[in-house]
Amino acid sequence: MADIAKYRQDIDKFNSSYAKSALKEPVNFWGLAGFAVAAAYTGSVIPLLIALICEAIYLVTVPILPAYRRMVNAREKERLLKAHTAGREALIKSFTPREREAVEYLRWLKNKIQDNYHKFTGAGQLPSNLKALDQRWEDFVDLLDTYRRRKQHLKSINRQAVHNQLSQAFRSMESTTDEKTKRIQQTNVEILKRRVASFDEIERSVKLVEGQLQSIENFFSYLNDEIVTMSTPEKFSLLDFEQLSDSIAMTKQMLDATADEVGALDAFNREMGNLELLPGMKS
Repeated sequence: MADIAKYRQDIDKFNSSYAKSALKEPVNFWGLAGFAVAAAYTGSVIPLLIALICEAIYLVTVPILPAYRRMVNAREKERLLKAHTAGREALIKSFTPREREAVEYLRWLKNKIQDNYHKFTGAGQLPSNLKALDQRWEDFVDLLDTYRRRKQHLKSINRQAVHNQLSQAFRSMESTTDEKTKRIQQTNVEILKRRVASFDEIERSVKLVEGQLQSIENFFSYLNDEIVTMSTPEKFSLLDFEQLSDSIAMTKQMLDATADEVGALDAFNREMGNLELLPGMKS
């Protein structure tokens, strides 16, 4: 029964979204405005009653029309795409001049590859793997953003403070005779050990991302060289894109895992009041 209730809720939510869109349509607004003008002009409530009846019929029929739903879906996809593009461009603007130069060069190279494919093969449509270069370029932007933030994170970490606190906590744990105090200090020692270990993990992730960024740049350059010498679309289909895609996916998974670990450690230090151990809190 719970599944049926949830299903009905999903259907109601799905239908209400189309009804809200239909309600906001300009044609609906101006239709109601026309009836209101007619009522004011004639001094009669009959146009308003007709407006209510027409509005009810409109809201019952229009939102369930397949053509209208396709239009709403297409409009929503376009809105989301514009929002995504605007967010992407805003992110790029936050990069340093050197980082922006790398991003814009790769964007130019991506467009050049796709244009050259049309030019040298005479094909009217891009193959799916070549269309995927748009996503690979976005991967480059995302990874570059992660790379720069990770490097800044490393620069802002006060490693010496962490090592000093670890030594102090270890000495306190060894010297105390109170069992409760000893357990608290032991927990602190373990957390600080994990913090120290995370430094090396972050450094490895930075090197991994740096290598992945270079891999994407080299792959784009390789594609451009290959397409210039191509004569038929069939030859292009032999190029392997899967290795790059798998490599990027693996890198992102590794970064996600590291981000969770670092975030948990930072949260613990905030709770414990160890603000000097947080990024940007050098003592």
